[in-house]
Amino acid sequence: MKKILTLVLAFAIAFSVVIPSFATEFRFAGQSAPNNPATKFMQAISKEIAAKTKNRVVLKVYPANQLGNYSVVTPELMKGTVDFSCQSIATDFDPRLEILYINGYIGSYDDAKKTFAADGWMTQQLNKCLNQVGIKLLGCYIEGFIGIASKKPLKEPLNPKVDKGVLTRVPNMLSYELGAKAMGFRPVTIPYSDVYQSMQTGVCDAADGYPTYAAYTILGDVMKYWYNTMYSVEYLGILVSEKAWKKISPADQKIVAEVCAKYTKKGLEDAEKNDKQAMELMKKRGIKVFTYNKQQLKALHDANVASWGQFAKRGVDKKLMDDFIKHFK
Repeated sequence: MKKILTLVLAFAIAFSVVIPSFATEFRFAGQSAPNNPATKFMQAISKEIAAKTKNRVVLKVYPANQLGNYSVVTPELMKGTVDFSCQSIATDFDPRLEILYINGYIGSYDDAKKTFAADGWMTQQLNKCLNQVGIKLLGCYIEGFIGIASKKPLKEPLNPKVDKGVLTRVPNMLSYELGAKAMGFRPVTIPYSDVYQSMQTGVCDAADGYPTYAAYTILGDVMKYWYNTMYSVEYLGILVSEKAWKKISPADQKIVAEVCAKYTKKGLEDAEKNDKQAMELMKKRGIKVFTYNKQQLKALHDANVASWGQFAKRGVDKKLMDDFIKHFK
């Protein structure tokens, strides 16, 4: 009898240790390099949530696409096999999400703060789409503005009517294809993971779709020029699977939501500082950096805005595009 009681007690102790650990640890997928501010942002969120929930909710950070890139992780969030992520939002499963990546609707850090506020039009549209597939949007990280990284100098970089003289990588998205053409670039679609080698071997001359810090950390060895043309931002959504969310108590859900909202606001405030820091690091590496004011960028901005009408013709929901144009033009 004593042996049975001993076994039962041992089992109870083991059960009490194993189950809470299993129940409270969630996988938090990221795409940025370990030394990128976006990864540090994720780590800060994880640390604060663990502290405030007394380790009832622990987010284990997996940076640098360790759990797959955003196109892989998004369907895993839908299934619940990945719990949280701070990555780009895939558009494969819902073309309406393409509106997030349209070039030209944000041209300043103040624009970004307003646009990606919790009650902002864009945030509301993203939530509608994501909620339909079992994903909740908790906030975002704006990694910074996107520009052009190039091995060759661009021809008249601020004149959208002039071919820039470079074959330019773009993500496989209608928004970047139309935006690049509108600004005078010859686009070629190359996967994110292949861009460094493609620039190194001459498959392409330049890269579109990289925010400043990512361009520095990923392409710094191959790029010679950075054009800070600010026609788009790198938006990383803080996402949680509905299945993971249901495993968290209502009280802890409130804590998680508040922490993510706090860091979303902080990330928006830090974006300009991080961009400036990355450009200084580029200069120290010998990369030639070009920055411009709003007036200098107006022609590129207007060219992007003029391309918006093509989205509805290429499959993006017409009513949504009409609302987008009405809101941002």
